[in-house]
Amino acid sequence: MRLQATCKITVTANSDCPVVAMLRPRSGEAQWMVSERYELHPWVPTTEYVDNYGNLCQRLKIPQGDMQVEVDIVMETEDAIAVEPSAAAVPVEAMPFDALQYLLQSRYCPSDKMEDQAKKVVGDALPGYAQVEAIRSWIYDTLEYKYGVSNGTTDALDTLNDGAGVCRDFSHVGISLCRALRIPARLVVGYLYQLDPMDMHAWFEAFVGGRWYTFDATQKKPRGGRIVVAYGRDAADVAFISNYGPLEMKEMIVTVTKAPVTKAPKAK
Repeated sequence: MRLQATCKITVTANSDCPVVAMLRPRSGEAQWMVSERYELHPWVPTTEYVDNYGNLCQRLKIPQGDMQVEVDIVMETEDAIAVEPSAAAVPVEAMPFDALQYLLQSRYCPSDKMEDQAKKVVGDALPGYAQVEAIRSWIYDTLEYKYGVSNGTTDALDTLNDGAGVCRDFSHVGISLCRALRIPARLVVGYLYQLDPMDMHAWFEAFVGGRWYTFDATQKKPRGGRIVVAYGRDAADVAFISNYGPLEMKEMIVTVTKAPVTKAPKAK
């Protein structure tokens, strides 16, 4: 599936404000960048680096006043996500080194306090994919998707107490319950085709059966058409814009549509 995703962000600063943006997807096994446009209005000098989780980060200083950031990408991505109910849990001693960090509790995922809850949720599901799917299904059936319940300090325990939240809150609960069962889990942010209402989206991945699998507790069934922008332990690692001074988000407009596939010219 070839998708075109656009994100237009308008921010305003009372004075020059240093920021780190995370808005550029990378090509990988499940997606391939066909084309990209990334513009700043007004333009300012910008540098880029790769963080500890492999995400592309743009470092710049937003000048006093309004600034627009526009991203327009075309990405070849998977029509359907991989599903493997028989994938077994990986013993901790056999996990790859880069998966181990996703076993630890983090800012929004206090998994060390959620083992009893995790065991209740998964019941007698087999260790591995079946347990993660039981968690995803339980969140979908139990929590209400509702704006205005959570804020920038809401963690997974808060969401369980509130009984409601949005995509990032659902993902934090899923990640926490997985880690409580010694299953590595990480937050993913990006775009989802035909998301309603359209916005930037968050879901989670779990490492079972020797690979990462996608789980989305906001959706009833597995869905493809995803563009990954960034991975992290939780929302603290994957903010689209991290500002180090006063900054107001005035507007963010997101679109995701199918992109036409250009046919190669016939050889003469």
